[in-house]
Amino acid sequence: MLFARDTTQALAAAVDLVNTLPATATDGADRLVDRADLQRFLQVHRYTGSFTGDQRELDAVRAIRPRLHELWLADRTAAVPLVNGMLRDGHALPQLVIHEGYDWHIHATRDDATFATRVLVETAMAFVDVIRLDAYERVRICSADDCLSVYIDYSKNGSKRYCDTGNCGNRMNVNAYRRRKAAETA
Repeated sequence: MLFARDTTQALAAAVDLVNTLPATATDGADRLVDRADLQRFLQVHRYTGSFTGDQRELDAVRAIRPRLHELWLADRTAAVPLVNGMLRDGHALPQLVIHEGYDWHIHATRDDATFATRVLVETAMAFVDVIRLDAYERVRICSADDCLSVYIDYSKNGSKRYCDTGNCGNRMNVNAYRRRKAAETA
């Protein structure tokens, strides 16, 4: 599935942010508890604009995670009001920009918008593309028995079943193999 580069980047950031929630972790641990966790997220996912890195910013980013998670719990039609609400709340004003070696892409907030607002709006803009391309079936929750992590299926044929966070595909294949072997010996 081919999305624009900025859409793919925003989706990847949203996946990683949602997967910091205790509800998506197999061990129930929160993976965004302090400013060092936020800094690690920012090292992987580059955003432009201002960053304070303070506790207030961390709290704001932590607060949007459940809202982003709702996008994985909805279908295409139910996602529309969620996305529109995010765009409205972020005062989105999409504009084409070019900078820092990136080709033309969309910024939908002012550079001085809070980091949490920028994440919320960029995620919403990415989901606009997913919805418009009728690709919502690619917005998935891991099929592993013990995992609720989210992911976007970028495979050509849309057959990906497991997330990349916990080696779930390999684990489930090993479990299936063991069940088959046990059935053969029974």
